[in-house]
Amino acid sequence: MEVWGKMILEKFAESGIIKYKELFISNRHIEKIHHLTTLYNVCKTNGELAKKADIIFICVRPADIKFVLEEIKPNMKDDALVVSLNGSISFEHIEKIVDCKIAKAIPSVTAEVNQSQTLVCFNHRVADYDKKELNSILKCMGNVIELPENEMGMGSELVSCMPGFIASIFSVLCHEAKKHTLISEQQVVQMVLNTLCATGNLMLEKDMTFDEVVSRVATKGGITEEGVKIVNEEFPAIADTIFLRTLEKRRLTAQKAEELF
Repeated sequence: MEVWGKMILEKFAESGIIKYKELFISNRHIEKIHHLTTLYNVCKTNGELAKKADIIFICVRPADIKFVLEEIKPNMKDDALVVSLNGSISFEHIEKIVDCKIAKAIPSVTAEVNQSQTLVCFNHRVADYDKKELNSILKCMGNVIELPENEMGMGSELVSCMPGFIASIFSVLCHEAKKHTLISEQQVVQMVLNTLCATGNLMLEKDMTFDEVVSRVATKGGITEEGVKIVNEEFPAIADTIFLRTLEKRRLTAQKAEELF
């Protein structure tokens, strides 16, 4: 989670939407952020940060979130908004510690190129102006999508986990393709990546569905159709298993963390 914290900190600062010296940061290991004192306001404790911040982003593992909430509670501003970057802990459990405005924000690694599909949800205390302010900040990383809390798990699979799924799938495709060609591995990967990006752009710009792309490429009785048949016959079971296992892992992670509350 420290990696996520570092990424959003840099994105907020680089975008200019928040001035460097309006950003307060803390870490339980102060030596990890001491070198950033020339750029940001480095706080010695989370409690010190809570006294100064209007919006508090908590970027820790599920097992650590209760400790952090207890640490900041006595020092929080009355109107502070707490934003958890961990979707596993429910608002109900967070509110046992801090009964305040709370949001969850789940970015994607694609935020590094300003194309994150960042998910957000809010508890009942968050007003429309709070939502507008948070969304305007998060937009520096890409699109912002609001979901109900009970859909954040599946939403996370589709935007936060999906780059890992996509990379794994296309890594296998490239590896298997290499067995049938003398084209270099690097060139195979570049060809596939460029085609992947171009296909996504084509669909977005032309408002095309997946089926429309298939129909454009897979002519009846043609070569592509043979490959599409295999995908349609064999991949659905794999995709279903992916979501069954990751959602179950998410449930168990949340259950274990919430037991601490």
